[in-house]
Amino acid sequence: MLDINFIRENKGIIQDAARKKKLDFDADSLLKLDDERRVVLQEVEAERAKQNETNQKVVQAGQKEKNSLISEMKLLKESLQKKEEKLKTIMTEWHKEMLKVPNIPDVSVPAGAGEEENVEEKTWGEKPNFDFEPKDHIELMQNLEMVDFERGTKVHGFRGYFLKGDGVLLSMAIWNYARDFYTKKDFTPFMAPAVLHKEFFYGTGHLPNEAEDLFHTQDDEYLSGTAEVPMMAYYSGEILAKEELPKRYLAFSPCFRREAGSYSKDVKGLIRVHEFYKWEQLILCEASHDESVKYFEEINANMEEFIETLGIPYRRLLICTGDLGASKVKQYDTELWVPKENKYREIGSASYFHDYQTRRFNIKYKNAEGRTTPVHSMNATAIPTPRILVSLLENFQNADGSITIPKVLVPYFGKEKIESKK
Repeated sequence: MLDINFIRENKGIIQDAARKKKLDFDADSLLKLDDERRVVLQEVEAERAKQNETNQKVVQAGQKEKNSLISEMKLLKESLQKKEEKLKTIMTEWHKEMLKVPNIPDVSVPAGAGEEENVEEKTWGEKPNFDFEPKDHIELMQNLEMVDFERGTKVHGFRGYFLKGDGVLLSMAIWNYARDFYTKKDFTPFMAPAVLHKEFFYGTGHLPNEAEDLFHTQDDEYLSGTAEVPMMAYYSGEILAKEELPKRYLAFSPCFRREAGSYSKDVKGLIRVHEFYKWEQLILCEASHDESVKYFEEINANMEEFIETLGIPYRRLLICTGDLGASKVKQYDTELWVPKENKYREIGSASYFHDYQTRRFNIKYKNAEGRTTPVHSMNATAIPTPRILVSLLENFQNADGSITIPKVLVPYFGKEKIESKK
């Protein structure tokens, strides 16, 4: 959410941002509604002041004057109730329209209509050149008794799976390695809840646009698809000291996504599943564009460095305006090489938001001038499981169907190779 005064002063820029992001938003309509809001708010405040003034007169008046003032108070109360109801209706619509206001993309974000126009900025690693026909992760894992999709579907339904044996142990090895890797970079580790109040999904921008991709409970709470949501909610409604910034979190949580709209995509294996686990990086910093950019680049570099230590080839995409979420200033996607498909697959992303999210969460700090102002936020994937297993297993497979474990994981996994037990 952007400040309404900023929107007024920069209407053209905001409308252009909506055009670039292919969003249906009318700045003139919002400002017209805001004009109405301001008029009715002034009327309400004026009548409240008059009501207080009359109330004071009643206390000091004689009996004859008091009766007259009480009658006047009754009329004031009725008038005020009507205006307050009108203001409440206007505010409900105003909040809906404010949630549609897009963030302004950075000047470095390329113009584009959709994901096909995202820009490849970097590739890393040597793709494996097998002297045998490689297997996909499904066949590899089933042969090595690392997964059971059939019973996963029986128990959970579509996209269900059971990790088992070395599938579980390898996932845990990755979690523990990630914990050590990222905590050395001055992050505070958290284990975050996944069942959250609905309001916090509006705060991050996952609602209303992503409602169909979220699971929700009978109590109208939602299951989070990323630890970004609970970690942004952690300091909601609080004022931080400038000296506390930046806040650096490394949060682990279960994640839940319905994968709505992708029923026919990636229907096999571990690419798109409803339940998974993820380490997430998140930073809150001072309200400075330069600081935001610095930490955004840092957390993306952390993710890339982590992947490089595993030895998995990847590429970085700079997301174009037409594929950039409404809340984001800039975003990178990181994709890992999947040999059997002969293509890259997304493993994570990094984004920054300026104060777009923190205004909604009301997270502020006292700046150098002593004024309270919203902090800036940014986040990036640290690593998700089990999706990482897709590329890891396919890139490190051997002709006999065994898997060579990346050296950095051996101390955590306990062996150098996964081999068939048959």
